[in-house]
Amino acid sequence: MTRRPPSPGLEYRRPGYPRPPGPSGPESGQSDWAVVGGWLFTGLEELTSDLAALDSTGIWVVVIPFDSPPTCARFAVVEAAPAPAALFWAPAPQRGGPTASPPIRLTWSSSLSRLQYIGAAQELRQAIAAGDYYQVNLCRRLSAALPPHFALTTLAKYVTAINPAPHAAVVELPAAGLHVVCASPERFLARDGDVVMSEPIKGTASTASQLGPKDTAENVMIVDLMRNDLGRVCQYGSVTVPSLCRVESHPGLVHLVSTVAGRLRSGAGWADLLAATFPPGSVTGAPKVAALKSIARLESVPRGLYCGAIGWVDADRRCGDLNVAIRTFWTDGGRLHLGTGAGITWGSDPEAEWLETELKVARLMEAADQGVSECHEDRSDFRRPASARGPGLDQWFPENRG
Repeated sequence: MTRRPPSPGLEYRRPGYPRPPGPSGPESGQSDWAVVGGWLFTGLEELTSDLAALDSTGIWVVVIPFDSPPTCARFAVVEAAPAPAALFWAPAPQRGGPTASPPIRLTWSSSLSRLQYIGAAQELRQAIAAGDYYQVNLCRRLSAALPPHFALTTLAKYVTAINPAPHAAVVELPAAGLHVVCASPERFLARDGDVVMSEPIKGTASTASQLGPKDTAENVMIVDLMRNDLGRVCQYGSVTVPSLCRVESHPGLVHLVSTVAGRLRSGAGWADLLAATFPPGSVTGAPKVAALKSIARLESVPRGLYCGAIGWVDADRRCGDLNVAIRTFWTDGGRLHLGTGAGITWGSDPEAEWLETELKVARLMEAADQGVSECHEDRSDFRRPASARGPGLDQWFPENRG
């Protein structure tokens, strides 16, 4: 399964597109760019909400919110992204001296309070006992006012350092109103020709020894859901589960991860694939339609970008890779947003599920505080020139190794 947009080298440039004399992306001052899967996308040429464009031509960055229209952005240039140290690095202000300012702490509000979340989880357990659902993913949105001098690149710097992720993304598309820093550990869909795969995450704990039967049951339920979703668009008999409930370690926690794969039916494209599978099963529940109705009733605000999908698509080569947009910051209306959630089953302890929502965002909130503190103390351009870049840190984007 391919993980890289261009083939076979490390650079793609649309024929006839001029080569700029200076650097690309965030350090060039360009307003629209993205880093997805370890690749830097520049030279924005087209924006559309029509998913059929992903089966036309060109290389696209795709952002699909959970509950609003998608954005497909076609770029003229794709190149291997410099390590985050080169893209986002800045000399951190020296704190702790006699003139240092105390670190700034963002004041977050939650769309559901602890008591509201626990009450909703208890209500879902009762509905599960009555046979209405098998599982529902219950989420809440954290929001904080954007401070003066906030810089997306500075937030990206700290997120990639503190919470490295295999499906990380930074999307700066003012033309589409998108400003996103994502540290997703989860692959939603990868495609290589007719072969598609999904790697749902269900089951979370601080350590592998703390994973239990409830985590396994969660994962198996969603694997079955993803098998059904892919079966709607794949050749009969082609859907398989190559890996079930493997343990993956991520910063500060572990997850259970499975792989579901299949082969698309003749003539099926990205629009068909997404119509059959979106929103991702791991962040909705089972049965999916019933779970979505419950989510709309119990969650007090729309999810927005959270629990959607972010990734890239090479329409010419019929391949691409989309994540599940969890562990994701985005800005809107002068505020910084961050979602978190947990899967509710009959075996859930509502208090423990609340604590899981806190575990999942703890490191990200730390990164946000550090980024905001730096923006406050140093209001200059936070990126060093190329001649002063730090050492490469490819581990921050594991997808770009090798």
